[in-house]
Amino acid sequence: MRNTLNRFPLYFFISLLIFVSCDNGMEDVEVPNDFDYYVESELITMYSEAVINATITAAMLAYPDQADALETIKGYIQNGVKVYKITYKTEFQDEELNASGIVCLPDEAGSYPILSYQNGTNTLHSAAPSVDTNNTLFKILQMMGSTGFVITIPDYLGFGASDNMFHPYLHKESTVQTVMDMLRAVEEMVEKDETLELDQDIYITGYSQGGWATMALQEALENQYSSEFNLQASSWGAGPCDLTAMNEYILGLSEYPMPYFLGYIFNSYTELGMTTAIEDVVKEPYAGLIPTLYDGTNSGDEINSQLTTSITDFLTADYLSNWTSDSKFEDLNNRLEENSVEAWKTSTPTMILAGTEDDFVPPVISSNIYVDFITAGSSTDVVKMVPLAGLDHSGAIIPSGLASIKWFIELKGEVQ
Repeated sequence: MRNTLNRFPLYFFISLLIFVSCDNGMEDVEVPNDFDYYVESELITMYSEAVINATITAAMLAYPDQADALETIKGYIQNGVKVYKITYKTEFQDEELNASGIVCLPDEAGSYPILSYQNGTNTLHSAAPSVDTNNTLFKILQMMGSTGFVITIPDYLGFGASDNMFHPYLHKESTVQTVMDMLRAVEEMVEKDETLELDQDIYITGYSQGGWATMALQEALENQYSSEFNLQASSWGAGPCDLTAMNEYILGLSEYPMPYFLGYIFNSYTELGMTTAIEDVVKEPYAGLIPTLYDGTNSGDEINSQLTTSITDFLTADYLSNWTSDSKFEDLNNRLEENSVEAWKTSTPTMILAGTEDDFVPPVISSNIYVDFITAGSSTDVVKMVPLAGLDHSGAIIPSGLASIKWFIELKGEVQ
């Protein structure tokens, strides 16, 4: 769930600083008033084809174990990229509001599919994709617009243009709607460009919270929105897709290294109207602290430092003993179930990735979901489980992302 990026070697950062070219003119795109979703867009930066090639070469030095994926990606670089912040209209609890994200457009004319990346858990307003545009992971994703895709990265509600509200963390309905409305807004934005068009194909990927969001989005694209987009492939890593199973796993531990995940869920569901009281689940002083910690100014590490990794010190004895039987916990249990994503019979090529040493979202969550897909009737030729040997939650972020992009590029070549 945590979108933590391992530190790159210094020479990779230097390469980025030397080669990345930015346009600080912040070119505004004029807004006709006849769009349903699109509000405005703002040019943040541009990358030339040469800059992107140089950066991928530097990444190959930084990640020799990912050389195969990077070499494949480099072979498909064909243009530069323009990176925009997009603001668009969406709804939350029957009220219209503006949300935002990043859109990366190829700088050469053509018809392109969308590649939508759903990012992992974030608590900082300053770390939203449309705000933290110098984030190395986001830069790499932006540059993938050079390989024949329009790249989209939603901020999620509670960040970017909507940072005046709480983030509805692991809330399936609002997450899917926010991402879908951004995709619709991108369609409208591209309609204004006389040199570009979208071919209606879409590839989706994400990691951790973004893996959960990607699975939920896949289900919605297949079962509700197939007339709008042609889902070509879905790849997600370390997604806590079965929240009830995640809860049971955590409650069986003596120590859990990421207590801020738990606080985030309790805070989100309380804001959404959960009747289970935080103090019935979480011990003091932590129950009283949680509502103050998720205001967008504290990082996950900072929140962790104010909580505790000890499960028996963090959660009440009543909850640990009676969470499945006491009616006071029923609403929390219902929300965990409602916001989980169950497997179904899919015909969409699907890749599930998980680090074998992940102790934030254990790999058994992913392997169980894989088994559930096969049990539901999905073919083993369609749904693949890919263990990332020896990698923990943070260490699997880059390998998962590169494996997904490489796979999408190869699949796109087959489609064309």
